[in-house]
Amino acid sequence: MPLLEVRNASKSFGAIRALNGVSFAIEPGEVIGLMGDNGAGKSTMVKLIAGNFPPTEGEVVVNGEVCHFHKPIEARAKGIEVVYQDLAIADNLTAAQNVFLGREITKGFWPFKVLHKQAMIDKSAELFAELKSETRPRDLVRKMSGGQRQAVAIARTRLSQARLVLMDEPTAAISVRQVAEVLELIRRLKAQGVAVILISHRMPDVFAVCDRIIVLRRGTKVADKHTNQTSPEEITGLITGAILAA
Repeated sequence: MPLLEVRNASKSFGAIRALNGVSFAIEPGEVIGLMGDNGAGKSTMVKLIAGNFPPTEGEVVVNGEVCHFHKPIEARAKGIEVVYQDLAIADNLTAAQNVFLGREITKGFWPFKVLHKQAMIDKSAELFAELKSETRPRDLVRKMSGGQRQAVAIARTRLSQARLVLMDEPTAAISVRQVAEVLELIRRLKAQGVAVILISHRMPDVFAVCDRIIVLRRGTKVADKHTNQTSPEEITGLITGAILAA
């Protein structure tokens, strides 16, 4: 049974048709690259799966159950997490504080509860070790590299035992070394049975870690191919419209 199925999903914003009858499925531990030009519908698809809004038509199915998400907390309860391009982390806090932001561990009894800082540091260290990341729980985020920041954002998804992680342009505007770190983090998630949908414009990154590539153009799915059965040239043609469908 697929972990997630999107069945004939369409989304309209007034007269604008952002998605038009898109269907696909993803299995546990599978990495899918979602590609397309600006305005192709990638962000709309991510927000639809993540629960920011429901589809105008069609449905989202998680583990065989039809789900009607209206807000992200409902999708999170089903094991779906998003790592947005801006990461949504606080530079003035430590890695551990960011991992537990809004989900802090406390000790004591109400009204005398206090933060259990050591428990959060220990758990964060455990999550970073799982990801084989050099990120340290007590380090301030503002002093971290792009790859370490991604590790913090991904560790936060592991805290909630996410089964599907949507990653929006995780390798944009970072160095070659940091790109390698992020791609290795994705491989770690895959090895742990976590499914990943990678939204990216970087063709080498997609071909390096993805099992399949889905291409959207003007809100319509024009390709869903195994990575080893296509090429960067074909995917580029599908994105631009030089190749109509595959």
